[in-house]
Amino acid sequence: MSRAFPRFLPDRGGGEGRVECAGFDGRLPSGNLRKAAGRASGIRHAIPMRLCCLLVLLLFLAPGSFAETLRVMSFNVRYPAPGDGPNRWELRRDLLLRTIRLKTPDLIGAQELFHLQGEYIVQNLPEYEWFGDSRRGSREDEHMGIFYKRAKLRVIESGNFWLSESPETPGSQAWGASLPRMVTWALFEVRTNGSRFYLYNTHFHHTPDGAGARVNSARLLAARAGKPARNLPVIITGDFNAAAPTAEPYKILTEQFRDAWTSAARTIGPEGTSSTFAGRTTGRRIDWILFRGPFEVLEMETVTYQEDGRFPSDHFPVMAVLEW
Repeated sequence: MSRAFPRFLPDRGGGEGRVECAGFDGRLPSGNLRKAAGRASGIRHAIPMRLCCLLVLLLFLAPGSFAETLRVMSFNVRYPAPGDGPNRWELRRDLLLRTIRLKTPDLIGAQELFHLQGEYIVQNLPEYEWFGDSRRGSREDEHMGIFYKRAKLRVIESGNFWLSESPETPGSQAWGASLPRMVTWALFEVRTNGSRFYLYNTHFHHTPDGAGARVNSARLLAARAGKPARNLPVIITGDFNAAAPTAEPYKILTEQFRDAWTSAARTIGPEGTSSTFAGRTTGRRIDWILFRGPFEVLEMETVTYQEDGRFPSDHFPVMAVLEW
């Protein structure tokens, strides 16, 4: 008796492909076809046709068969400064909401975020939750707020450390920094398949004479984020106040982590992110998304969305589309 075995016909464009065998011709996403094909290839010669087709489908539907996509944004939202005039928070907050809705990130590392801003965002975008302490260790002042879509991700654990010689002391500062600087981190789990990864979100010292503080902050962050438990994937978001790719903090961090901008299959928008409220596109690239692990960067975008010449912040948000 002759036996027919499945043929795997992926689409060259990366979209849907087909599993084809007698009695079944089904369309599946190509990334999942590749995984199913690899799993089935070693045992197909021992299994009759219909059982082999069934096996392919079961492998496709099993946890871990799906190529997971994660949309990660880093966004310095600009604190609610009363002196910002026509760009003060109350006049641009809904534009900021529309920017997030437009790009639908699964995860946002926010800088310069005050508690009232975080609350406004989740009240009006209820698909998100957020957490984070302020750099003073309270609800006052800037937070390294992390927003995530609760339907996609769950937080397993989270915490903070300060960019100082006493990292566990809230509000601590060092190396000549005029303000406390910190990192908020979390271990996330993807609800659909149980995959886990770490996110670290930060904002480095800002003054021109603060190069030493930024270098020491990069070393501390590299040491902390470079050795997470269980060697899980790591993502870093932040406003580093240092221009990639020449600044020393960038060189320190990219010894261990890859830059999503330079690793992306496709980049969209200008390289510069320090935009001012005028939407300048020639500024320095100081807002980065870095990563370590099995991610492919499908796309990296500097988001320049504006309405009638008005921008949601004085930084362009940046967003990476990651797959693993």
